[in-house]
Amino acid sequence: MENAASQIAAERTEDVVLGFTIPDRSGRGRILRLGDALNAILAAHDYPAPIAKLLGEALVLTGLLGSMLKRDEGQTTVQASAEGGAIDLLVCDYRAGELRGYLRFDPTLPLSEAPSLRDLVGTGYLAVTIEPSASEERYQGIVELKGESLCDAFTAYFDSSEQIPTLLRADVRWTEDGWHAGGLLLQHLPRGEEGGERLHAVDTRADWEHLETLGATVTRDELSDPALPLQTLLWRLFHEDEIRVIPAIPLSRGCRCSVAMIENRLSTLSDEEKAEIRSPNGTVDVDCEFCSRKFTVRV
Repeated sequence: MENAASQIAAERTEDVVLGFTIPDRSGRGRILRLGDALNAILAAHDYPAPIAKLLGEALVLTGLLGSMLKRDEGQTTVQASAEGGAIDLLVCDYRAGELRGYLRFDPTLPLSEAPSLRDLVGTGYLAVTIEPSASEERYQGIVELKGESLCDAFTAYFDSSEQIPTLLRADVRWTEDGWHAGGLLLQHLPRGEEGGERLHAVDTRADWEHLETLGATVTRDELSDPALPLQTLLWRLFHEDEIRVIPAIPLSRGCRCSVAMIENRLSTLSDEEKAEIRSPNGTVDVDCEFCSRKFTVRV
């Protein structure tokens, strides 16, 4: 069943993430594209185009990073807190192929058609929280929100927190048939991690320079073009080397709010705590920021 699902996912050109390795160069990565899932997430809120584009970029990067975890385990959460710009909060997460995200912005502030990252977020911090599984320790890395794009901030996260040479590219665009987005994550691992000689014994800088040079040739159109299969794009970029493709993972919008989930959370509260949040008619109203829905639960 898993092989069949992976085959179906591999044939998609959107709403899928594809893993790959380049063993002779100690390279690994993910390539991702979003279509319907991105449109479903953005449709829950009335975002201006520049705001929607930034959230789209965050979702691409969250999906690239989150899909590095074991397929059906763990969660990756990305949160940006900022001040001095149009946006003061951005939250995205990835779990088992499901993506969700939202941001909070000031609709009264005027925006140019192509605002800079500084215009959008001012100053602030990007926090990446990785929870590999219930049995493994949670990890969090925090970096400043600076650079020309969110890709720059995520690259700083890899430099400071994981210390793995990393190349990131992302593109988000609006067309007559909706939003399309795509991204590439490329990394270089010490050879010892793949069973080879340790990094101190072999100078692998040439391998990374080779991978980085090829990866950097990807264009924005290639990343977000739904007519271009991801495997074709991988071959176009790295055909000089052997590429091993990891089974594809289908992506979808994944808001996990439901009446049952809220009732379960409320059941953990004491009677006094429930009384504090209960309305006069005996209900609790819960707003989901991710899907912009309101749930009314009787307690």
